[in-house]
Amino acid sequence: MAHHMSCDADAENLRFQEVVAVLGVTLMAIKFAAWWLTSSAAIFTDAVESIVNVVAAFVGLYALHLCTRPRDRDHPFGHGRAELISSSVEGVMIVLAGAMIILEALSSLADPHEVTSLDVGLILVAAAAAANYAVGRIAIAKGRRNRSMALVASGKHLCSDTYSSIGIMLGLGVMLALDRMGYHLEWLDGTIAMLFGLVILLTGAKVVKDSMDGVMDKADTRTVEEVISLINTRRHEHWVDVHNLRVSKYGSLLHIDVHLVFPRDMTVEEQYREIQELKEAVSQRFGSIDLTVMGEPCNDRLCRVCGMEGCVNRASPLAGRVEWTCETAMDENSSHRTG
Repeated sequence: MAHHMSCDADAENLRFQEVVAVLGVTLMAIKFAAWWLTSSAAIFTDAVESIVNVVAAFVGLYALHLCTRPRDRDHPFGHGRAELISSSVEGVMIVLAGAMIILEALSSLADPHEVTSLDVGLILVAAAAAANYAVGRIAIAKGRRNRSMALVASGKHLCSDTYSSIGIMLGLGVMLALDRMGYHLEWLDGTIAMLFGLVILLTGAKVVKDSMDGVMDKADTRTVEEVISLINTRRHEHWVDVHNLRVSKYGSLLHIDVHLVFPRDMTVEEQYREIQELKEAVSQRFGSIDLTVMGEPCNDRLCRVCGMEGCVNRASPLAGRVEWTCETAMDENSSHRTG
């Protein structure tokens, strides 16, 4: 039943990503039509950014298709890293779009020209922005419900595109109002385009950086803190220490490695039961996970932080119960306890 529900969710994600892709093509056509009518460099900014939306939508569609494929012999951790390929391509496209916009803005500033039919152009851009935002919010909601990072990313990109469109519309709205008052400030169009071109360029650079962090398995401190908080909540008195915690994301799959120190006289069967209990707790909290727990025997140096009562191997009295933190849990060994 759970597998059937997962397949249904995957199919729903793919279908909605197809909607996002079709919407991207449609809105791109509308924005370029608005640019053709107005000859506005600022609207050209919005139109060029929509090319990024289309490319990102189709790359995201392919990545989402790959992410839904099960693990196999050649891909033991699944296909979730395809999302990093998607975001890397999207980041490079955003940088290129920003560079194109800046070049167009410089050309407009060097040779300002009259902007025509700005009122019609603004209506077209506003309609496209409204559609972007509505579909973006739905994509985020569906992605979070179905635990699809790719769909959530698509939704956030659509919403961020809406915000830049709103900024462009506000700037052009001021320009239109001033024009009707008799102030013809053609240079303002190129200035608006330059401003948003720089913003888009910086946004693309950040997307590329985040993708590279994912490729290099940069520690996700927030997720690590959530895992440690859960372990502290569920800990037993005979869980002596936790260390060497590693968390990696493979799409929607969370891969967790951790070393858990048990009393030295605990049998393998007893350790197995403890590990299974921890796996259940983590699975309930995070959903799709791959948890590997390495059981280790305790030593005399850890007695002062071990709260297990009646231990026949105790070498020193309990000095105080330790709350495991992100820093100590990610340490490679348990020597941080013995100072």
